[in-house]
Amino acid sequence: MAKGCFVVRAEVPDIADRAAFDHWYATDHLPWAIKTFGAQRGWRCWCRTDPAVHYAFYEFADVAEAQDFDRVWGNRVSRGREILEIVQEMTL
Repeated sequence: MAKGCFVVRAEVPDIADRAAFDHWYATDHLPWAIKTFGAQRGWRCWCRTDPAVHYAFYEFADVAEAQDFDRVWGNRVSRGREILEIVQEMTL
């Protein structure tokens, strides 16, 4: 069974919300999501080409485990979700 990667793309258009969103994701949501959904690991990024865009990645043992989550920001933050099947990994 292939590993699964759950990707969340959030848009935080109001610059005044970004620091609070960043703090919430770092201290509340990322740890909560990893624990609650049993992800093997999680990481997140702010987009350098569009500073309003935030990505979070959650790695699961298999694709079937990468299904479902939500909470907190209402219509101030729009989110898109993708479930990806990891087909190749490499390290140097």
